[in-house]
Amino acid sequence: MKIKQFEVAGLAQYSYVVSSEAEAIVIDPMRDFERYSAYAQEQDLTIRYVTETHIHADFASGAPALAEATGAELALSSHVEDPYRYVPKHRPLRDGDTLRFGKVRLAAVHTPGHTPEHLSFVVYDEAHNASEPVALFSGDFLFVGSLGRPDLLGDDAKEQLAHELYRSLHRRIASLPDGVQVYPGHGAGSLCGSGISERAESTLGYERATQPSFKLGEEAFVHEILASVPAMPSYYPRMKALNAKGAASVAMLPGGKALTVAEVAVLSSHADVAVLDLRRPEAFGGAHLPGAINIGAGQNLSLWAGWMIGPDKRLVLVNDQGDDEESRRALARVSIDRIEGFLKKGMPAWIDAGMEFTRTVQLSTTEVNERGSDAQVVDVRNEKEWASGHVQDAMHIPLGELPQRAGEISRNSPVITVCGSGYRSSIAASLLQAQGFPNVSSMDGGMTAWNKRKLPTVRP
Repeated sequence: MKIKQFEVAGLAQYSYVVSSEAEAIVIDPMRDFERYSAYAQEQDLTIRYVTETHIHADFASGAPALAEATGAELALSSHVEDPYRYVPKHRPLRDGDTLRFGKVRLAAVHTPGHTPEHLSFVVYDEAHNASEPVALFSGDFLFVGSLGRPDLLGDDAKEQLAHELYRSLHRRIASLPDGVQVYPGHGAGSLCGSGISERAESTLGYERATQPSFKLGEEAFVHEILASVPAMPSYYPRMKALNAKGAASVAMLPGGKALTVAEVAVLSSHADVAVLDLRRPEAFGGAHLPGAINIGAGQNLSLWAGWMIGPDKRLVLVNDQGDDEESRRALARVSIDRIEGFLKKGMPAWIDAGMEFTRTVQLSTTEVNERGSDAQVVDVRNEKEWASGHVQDAMHIPLGELPQRAGEISRNSPVITVCGSGYRSSIAASLLQAQGFPNVSSMDGGMTAWNKRKLPTVRP
């Protein structure tokens, strides 16, 4: 038996191919599923099954499309409840059901808590020992160092799901031995749990020994898990609805059309079109299309684009060169598909054509420290970061809340956005400028640079 783990940084998502005797199963595949097909071809494997642990909220699943493309059988949980139910044709799996391929037996265990339908998969390598489990694919139920958040279905369901999470932990996997290897659905950085470790795998015994949650009584456990959940991205409910229905294949990534300056000028004038600038904050600050939103390319693009850009928007992509296939792939992973194309030859072409552009001032930490008394500092970091120390008299609005709370910021005074490194503050500044704020700047280097200069901070 062989286990291959695939990781998508930014979303901190893990998916797996388990293989034996030239047959395989794929667990929790991403929407851009070519990596699994390529691996199967490279290893001379036939993908017999495609499955997932639950209806995902943070990314678009590739399970239905991969099953269709490979002829594999799609096997999904039948422990589903409203409001989300699987629509694609599939083999229903219930607690205790098994899938066999090669000399591997995979047993489904119903582990609700993160979601009602959640399954974990216990793996037996029958080539060595048919009765002793060797691995647990725990999805978003059990992470290394943490547990899945139980609040995805809202306030009315979260307490009941927190109790189910406790029972899954203490009853449903209680009989599994400590030596079982744990392969989770996410790593550090995912918002599907709080405080997830950077380690990609663990053992059940280690988690039992080191996670405080294993040692709490049920009521204390429920209180603790609900108090620790991180902010929930606004796109999560949309993604769950999409995955219940089944995301369309992206064998052909959207947005591959090169757009001329003239075409971009026309498109950007439409109310339903957003210009997404993929460059670094300093490049964006120097010159960008009026009204453009800056979410830099790289591992955080999927998360923040999913959170900040509405599904009703058509997109035009801009960088300094032209096409960026990896960024289009990152957008497809959170089902941002309405991409008209990219600005041919990038921002230099726009400037060379003599088109209007806008700047976003990047202030140094010294300039922010010496700011005028009328300037508003808006800190867009999360609660934990804010509590660790912030600029005196700053206003705290986490970036995910900014689109709804921008009205709390005065338009009559200069606004300076601040985050940890400058990435999120540039997103925030671009959002405020797009909403018509006349005097917006971003602090270059964020609180990391501020603290390195040993400038004064206060705590709440």
